[in-house]
Amino acid sequence: MSLRIRCDGSGPSQGQMQQSPSRARTARAGRETYTVICDGLLLRKIAVGLLTVFAISRAGVNSADALQRNERGLALGDLSIRTSEVTTARKESQQQNLDSGRYAISSSRKGTSTENDSVTGDRTRYQDVGVHDEAPTEAPPVFSNEFVVKMPGSVEDVKRLAELHGYYYLGSLPFDNLHHVRHRRLVHRSIDLHPHNESEPWEERIQQKIKVRTKRDYGGEENVHLWQRWQRQSDETIYSATGRMLDGSYSRDHLPRTSVRQKRAPQFKPERERTRMNDPKWPLQWYLNRGGGLDMNVERAWAEFNVSGKGVVVTILDDGLEKDHPDIQENYDPDASYDMNDQDPDPQPRYEQTDMNRHGTRCAGEVAGIRDNQVCGVGIAYGASIGGIRMLDGDVTDAVEARSLSLNSQHVHVYSASWGPDDDAKTVDGPGQLADRALKDGIRNGRKGLGSIFVWASGNGGKEKDNCNCDGYVNSIYTLAVSAATENGNVPWYSESCAASLATTYSSGNYNEGQIVTSDLHHNCTERHTGTSASAPLAAAIVALALESNPSLTWRDMQHLAVRATKRANLNAPDWVTNGVGRNVSHSFGFGLLDAHRMVELAKRWRRSPPQKVCTVSTPRNDRAIPPKSTLLLHLYVECKNVKHIEHTISKISLQAVRRGDLHIYLTSPKGTKSTLLTMRPRDDSRQGFNQWPFMTVHNWGEDPNGNWTLEIHNEGAYLGKATLREWALILYGTAEDPEAQLRSDFPDKLLGEIDQGNDLGGNEGSSGVRSTGVRDQNCTAGSYKHITHSGETLCARCHYSCQACKGPNDYECGACYPDAILHSDGYCYNKNLLEKLAAHWYWLNALLTGLTISSMLCIMLACALVYLACSGGRPGQQHRPSHRRPRPYEEPAGGPETEEGTLQPLIS
Repeated sequence: MSLRIRCDGSGPSQGQMQQSPSRARTARAGRETYTVICDGLLLRKIAVGLLTVFAISRAGVNSADALQRNERGLALGDLSIRTSEVTTARKESQQQNLDSGRYAISSSRKGTSTENDSVTGDRTRYQDVGVHDEAPTEAPPVFSNEFVVKMPGSVEDVKRLAELHGYYYLGSLPFDNLHHVRHRRLVHRSIDLHPHNESEPWEERIQQKIKVRTKRDYGGEENVHLWQRWQRQSDETIYSATGRMLDGSYSRDHLPRTSVRQKRAPQFKPERERTRMNDPKWPLQWYLNRGGGLDMNVERAWAEFNVSGKGVVVTILDDGLEKDHPDIQENYDPDASYDMNDQDPDPQPRYEQTDMNRHGTRCAGEVAGIRDNQVCGVGIAYGASIGGIRMLDGDVTDAVEARSLSLNSQHVHVYSASWGPDDDAKTVDGPGQLADRALKDGIRNGRKGLGSIFVWASGNGGKEKDNCNCDGYVNSIYTLAVSAATENGNVPWYSESCAASLATTYSSGNYNEGQIVTSDLHHNCTERHTGTSASAPLAAAIVALALESNPSLTWRDMQHLAVRATKRANLNAPDWVTNGVGRNVSHSFGFGLLDAHRMVELAKRWRRSPPQKVCTVSTPRNDRAIPPKSTLLLHLYVECKNVKHIEHTISKISLQAVRRGDLHIYLTSPKGTKSTLLTMRPRDDSRQGFNQWPFMTVHNWGEDPNGNWTLEIHNEGAYLGKATLREWALILYGTAEDPEAQLRSDFPDKLLGEIDQGNDLGGNEGSSGVRSTGVRDQNCTAGSYKHITHSGETLCARCHYSCQACKGPNDYECGACYPDAILHSDGYCYNKNLLEKLAAHWYWLNALLTGLTISSMLCIMLACALVYLACSGGRPGQQHRPSHRRPRPYEEPAGGPETEEGTLQPLIS
């Protein structure tokens, strides 16, 4: 049977269905054909509806059995997913439901306020929430031949059953009798789901979707900024005779003792003698030893508290670990290591020509590089045990992430991850349901109930204007998110800003700024580790120092310490604000630069944080339209009895938008602290909006949540770029008691008058990067300037390390420079060697451009000459064109007219 529609305005005035002349069934076709004739817009819609119903009904008859089989859903613990065969009519919707890359969080009742004692005490029901990033027009998700199955019994029994039914057993997950298996006979990748086999013994089963995960460094040639790449090639040319490797590292026999850019160490010395080490790259580790309040104060932590991370286990979740590297092997811990890609205990990376699997080895060297072994540099936690999980050099699935995040959680203390979803400013993604469950299981049960500590890099999408609140790993309350700052305290060109970042460590910056020194593949060393990939391991190492000094710290204790052990230092950002309890905070740097000495000092004195409480308040579910070029303001009054001091604030938002990248979202607390939850993302053309996406901010840390909260949504979309808010729920995590009641003297505003001979001043002095000399005399010595505290006291504070004399603490406030630098009119001191090198490069560049200009002009002149000659000499076929010249008068040849036969005679004499 077929159906034809005719809507051309002809025929009767009312639509009618009439049987066509070919209605009679034939033995050959066996069909009936109907024609719908309609007139007018209403009848056109009716006709289209009839056609749709007709097609669906016919498809339903043919596939009723298949659809009936597909209705069988599998409940995997708290997970709900369909794993049977999907027909063509339902495949797209099924694949969206099967997306495991969604961030889940417990929801609250609409229009109510609920309070719970602790998130760690209640079992959270997982829901299919979050956002499926792929636009409807994009390719469907790709599924692997790996499955997670639920089966009670011993591991040996599950292995035996897996082998019997054609599976390889890969490993187990630490919750709900879940196991990771791989099908022997299925193709490695497919866009179709494998149908469920009724004969298989599994109680439940879920097929794994392959995820996109990227490393957050800019060390590879394909990721290096163009200017950095050119500078790097120039350096390699200059230092090719010193054993420089092609990737910018050095062989072990040719480790240079000076910087490639001959970067000068600070000219002033701290009050104590500087740390001496025989590691050849130690002088280049400016982020550890430059002093002046402009490093992470690691030397003082080593010297004063004698900490090195001993007894603490850190593992790097990455692309492998070169466990026999001379700067790592003594600290290597096989119990903290595994190869999730090849399913064996050896995390050794896969070697190939471009050495792209060097990322994990570099991160590990930052943490636990051995001290005083005459190799490379030194790790911050040089006494810690280090492991590696190889999980990025292959297909990454929800199960792979979950197993990596939960590996030996009673042995591993700190998990460091320098990767995440694509930083392309159009992806909204996070941990899948299994990975999210692993994070929650880790903070509840890891480290014998104290909680595993997950340190995460905030992301490298700054160039694309990405926002790390769209990264579910950074956006999670269970991770300690770390941002990056350059050597000069600026926001790196690659760094993402968001309200979820807790703290900052140093990393790479522009071409003339330092990068991170660490170990590299093939037993080499590099001074070019970059990106927020380098920031997270530095923070993990400082966490290891704190854990050595106080092993009983919980995962929440560590976040409290990170908030309090930070300083503004020389960090320059336009969005520094003071929250409702006096803490400086920025979307680019969180609460500031981590101070290792203060972290350890507070860890020694810290007592257990009060129990975590949860308060949830939500608005009624009413759709609210947000037209283009308009703003929606929503107010929500909160009254939480058991949360008086906020830790994390989550706004769980559902909205639809014609273009998701046109939205700004802000949240203002009762204390007036305004957090940016989402910025415009120019590349985000998705129409999917957000489905209960939990935007998290830490900017309200310590504030009282009670009062009026304001959600502000800006829609910058063009004409017809409408958005609609579906729902908004506010989830407040915090405590009823003040966590720092015993540390009132450590609160920033209480230390304004304290003089610290070896470290930054407390309070605003320390937070501004000011270092006291301990001198109250009005006449300050060279290298310092007069600084007036909030209490009115005048002190002599250190200048920026690049300034010989100055009028302020910043590098652009120099009054005089050291002999190897030149003072610029903008107040900066520029290194002479660098200027000479740049001048030489610019000389040859100008010469090349001049030569190209002259050559181009000559070519143009030559072309003009050729055109002129061609025009003046005549073109082919020109003789056929009529001439407009006046004819010349006839001239008689010399000697008179010829009269011979055959000659021309003049017609007119």
